[in-house]
Amino acid sequence: MFENLTDRLSQTLRHVTGKAKLTEDNIRDTLREVRMALLEADVALPVVKDFVGKVKERAVGTEVSKSLTPGQAFVKIVRTELEELMGSANEDLALNAVPPAVVLMAGLQGAGKTTTVGKLARFLKERKKKSVLVVSADIYRPAAIKQLETLAAEVGVTFYPSDSSQKPVDIAQAAIREAKLKFIDVVLVDTAGRLHIDTGMMQEIQAVHAAIKPVETLFIVDSMTGQDAANTAKAFGDALPLTGVILTKVDGDARGGAALSVRAITGKPIKFLGMGEKSDALDPFHPDRVASRILGMGDVLSLIEQAEQNLDRERAEKLTSKLKKGKGFDLEDFRDQLQQMKSMGGFGSLMEKLPAIGGINLSQMGNVQDTAEKQFSQMEAIINSMTQAERRNPDIISGSRKRRIALGSGTQVQDVGRVIKQHKQMQKMMKKVTGKGGMAKMMRGMGSMFPGGGMPKF
Repeated sequence: MFENLTDRLSQTLRHVTGKAKLTEDNIRDTLREVRMALLEADVALPVVKDFVGKVKERAVGTEVSKSLTPGQAFVKIVRTELEELMGSANEDLALNAVPPAVVLMAGLQGAGKTTTVGKLARFLKERKKKSVLVVSADIYRPAAIKQLETLAAEVGVTFYPSDSSQKPVDIAQAAIREAKLKFIDVVLVDTAGRLHIDTGMMQEIQAVHAAIKPVETLFIVDSMTGQDAANTAKAFGDALPLTGVILTKVDGDARGGAALSVRAITGKPIKFLGMGEKSDALDPFHPDRVASRILGMGDVLSLIEQAEQNLDRERAEKLTSKLKKGKGFDLEDFRDQLQQMKSMGGFGSLMEKLPAIGGINLSQMGNVQDTAEKQFSQMEAIINSMTQAERRNPDIISGSRKRRIALGSGTQVQDVGRVIKQHKQMQKMMKKVTGKGGMAKMMRGMGSMFPGGGMPKF
């Protein structure tokens, strides 16, 4: 997300950062570039005008003129205004109600609403330690009920059955009664998707809302629809007392216009971003972190949180203990490290959260990510084609063994040699993983696989 905007803004702001002094003239040129970058990202025109006006007002005032580094001060202003545009801080779900807390999900058909219900159920179960019941009040699409049942089983939450012969209000009320009997914390009510702003369907969801009085009414919207997403959200907001927005399909949106428009147009906070198809691909929305990513500064806090949630701490500590005892870092350990990176969403997921490297733009980084993902898969296949003795003692791998391993993994002999060479580099680094900070050192070791971090190219 934001690749195009990040590339354009990074170039523009890099130019102004080098200025010894900012004048109205060079601010005017830079603001014109910022304005064009936002419009190309499909940000709504009124939002762009307001944003550029606020940046200009602050930039030509005393805030920049008194700074020793006016260019950097200008970048800081742009970042601050981006944060203000998207909401000053993350807004959590308001679930501090008498159980069960009811959450109503609304949105257009095709926005990924039912999938998002499953993701949110998993998020609440795993991250918030809540018991969750999900129910579908979509009587027009039987497949939606079956889809939600499958998702509930996948993420391990309670599913309340319903069918097309029932009324949406009755379904929702019955599910809430069931949740009370089972002492469930949260009920997620999925509703029928609309093809457009349909009066009859709006009246139906208004009736459901009035009957169940949810603590949260979330609008699910496809981020790839750009500024139309904000306009649709406003139409729903006029009909329902929305409490927040979830942007879906964010991983497929290189522009990011929806994220920058929704809050300003609707006045409702973005609470989550859907980052992929998997059930764990739902991230809380942090305006400050997103602003950093837009400006090519990375999002290290989210990267750390991702590591804490996905890294197998027990396996990592076992490896640390093994190294402390003087035992070597073998190829089985190396394969474990590759698998740990996969559990964090792969190389691409990590790279997009790191600060820009040496002026490389994100479109170029996309090629690097694709190549790296293929390399890691190839490396894992090569290690899997080795015997246990070879993985534990790579020194015994002779030329004939390399040919056998290459044949078994569908690679070339030189590819096998490169994996062994990379393992030796990693082995040297892992010898430093002793005493305090073992986990942190291990993460730095994994970081050596990033471009510029010492990983030889295939």
